[in-house]
Amino acid sequence: MASEHEKNLVEILEENHPIDVNKYTNYVHSPQCGAIATFYGNTRDTFDGKTVVELRYEAYVPMAIRCLNTICSKARSLWNLNAIAVAHRLGPVSVGETSVFVAVSSVHRVDALDACKFVIDEIKASVPIWKKEVYSNGEVWKENSEFLERRSEIGKATGCCKPKVKVEDEVVGPVKNGCCGPKVKVANGGSAEP
Repeated sequence: MASEHEKNLVEILEENHPIDVNKYTNYVHSPQCGAIATFYGNTRDTFDGKTVVELRYEAYVPMAIRCLNTICSKARSLWNLNAIAVAHRLGPVSVGETSVFVAVSSVHRVDALDACKFVIDEIKASVPIWKKEVYSNGEVWKENSEFLERRSEIGKATGCCKPKVKVEDEVVGPVKNGCCGPKVKVANGGSAEP
């Protein structure tokens, strides 16, 4: 029987490498599983009335991979899962393109659906991947709503999900022994960019 790690496919894709959703869906497919739940995170064309041109992603890749694997392990501890695949792009992602993809397989649909939602919510809340929205008239670093909700829990987390910051394009942290946590990008003399 394959180990838990062998049943996870976690990848951070470098700039200009689109996500091959068939690769990840095929990875989790299994004859003993009756369910595959997927999530596609696609760049939309507007936000708050502004025209979105693209999203741009940066990451601290070694820590992001560790965090993604920890999230997969946590999902396995909560649901009966066969396989998990997660892919996230870096660099520019144009409108209509997929920036993050999650696929989860299980014997029954409830486990796959619940675990898929958990995985994407944890990615948005804690993995050191930063997003900039580029509009037709400017750009802004964005904090995910899951991150903002978790911000009040800083210092309360155990294991995975400890605070860290990105300073002048270097990541400082993790704080204590965690690998993930609130995402803050700091630049230009120490001011935080949302």
